[in-house]
Amino acid sequence: MLLTDSTRFAVQAIISHRMRSFLTLLGIAVGIAAVILLTSIGEGVHRFVLEEFSQFGTNVIGISPGKVKTGGQAPTGIPTTARLLTMEDAESLKQLPHVTGSTPTVWGNSEVEGNGRLRRTMIYGVDADFAQVFSSKVQIGSYLPRGKAGGSRAFVVLGSKLCNELFGTANPLGARVRIGGLHFRVIGVMEPKGQFLGVDLDDTAFIPAERALELYNREGLMEIHVIYAEGASSATVAAAIKNQLKLRHGKEDFTVVTQEDMLKTLSNILNILTMAVGALGGISLLVGAVGIVTIMTISVTERTNEIGLLVALGARRRTILGLFLGESVILAALGGILGLLLGIGIAQLLRLIVPTFPVHTPWSFAIGALAMSAMIGLLAGVLPARNASHLDPIEALRAE
Repeated sequence: MLLTDSTRFAVQAIISHRMRSFLTLLGIAVGIAAVILLTSIGEGVHRFVLEEFSQFGTNVIGISPGKVKTGGQAPTGIPTTARLLTMEDAESLKQLPHVTGSTPTVWGNSEVEGNGRLRRTMIYGVDADFAQVFSSKVQIGSYLPRGKAGGSRAFVVLGSKLCNELFGTANPLGARVRIGGLHFRVIGVMEPKGQFLGVDLDDTAFIPAERALELYNREGLMEIHVIYAEGASSATVAAAIKNQLKLRHGKEDFTVVTQEDMLKTLSNILNILTMAVGALGGISLLVGAVGIVTIMTISVTERTNEIGLLVALGARRRTILGLFLGESVILAALGGILGLLLGIGIAQLLRLIVPTFPVHTPWSFAIGALAMSAMIGLLAGVLPARNASHLDPIEALRAE
């Protein structure tokens, strides 16, 4: 039997039972649509999180006190015997090859009072390199000036939202604000930065790290962030940082994490998450496969007489096998195409209705889902097709 004849035979069999065939391919379509939609959401979240981290640049290295072999750092506030990171440590790292900036970091939550208004917000103790390290810009005024150790002046740079909450449309430059028990003079306002993983980066204030240590009664820094020249090897810079701090501390009692390592780990976690949600959608495909097996088994039973006639006319067993396999593959492929259109359509509709919702349809998953639907049709049709090909022609012709 020619391929065109086989295809026409399978299509006619599908058309002759329109409702049953539609419900069968609908089961596959729902499964494919679920896979496409869930992986689109997973991939969208993946890209969104990576973009959130990448807005600060990818050539940043973080150093935290305490050696943590598995990565990360000990929770803040838990006593530790590790030597603390100091302002001098941060200053020494500025002299390393390829390093273009290094900022000490201390943070806390305090009340900020200015212009007769009071607001509680995050306070970051940093230095003049912070804006360079974290790709931030000043909207009006200037950023924290460079100063010698022990000589940091009581200056503050406000986030755009905090400035608006305290001063409204008035010019805040030169105004005095109280943070905790200390007084500061406003010298600048940062450009809007938006949110980072739910944290409002504009509702913040930046003061010199030495003043933050005094404000929060701390002896050491929480972190040091280093930025290095574009094109330089992160591994080389990280090794130089480790050597420098080992010389100062006498041992490796700190943790160095490059932005590349963090993004790679984060990407791996998000990839697993995307695959996991895709697998959940794949459960619907199993239901669709069961539907194909059921329908094809019924089809074989109903068409026993027809199969007997084909065999009696000289059709080979592999021809019968191919006819029923072709029918199940066509059903699954049509369901896959319908599911593909349905999944992509719903994903795009979500993007239109909620523009901020991270949705991105990876075409590799779409093509893979379509191929998977055809494979499911092939596998689901094997048993009914095999049964059809092994029917005894004489017994089959007697069937009614």
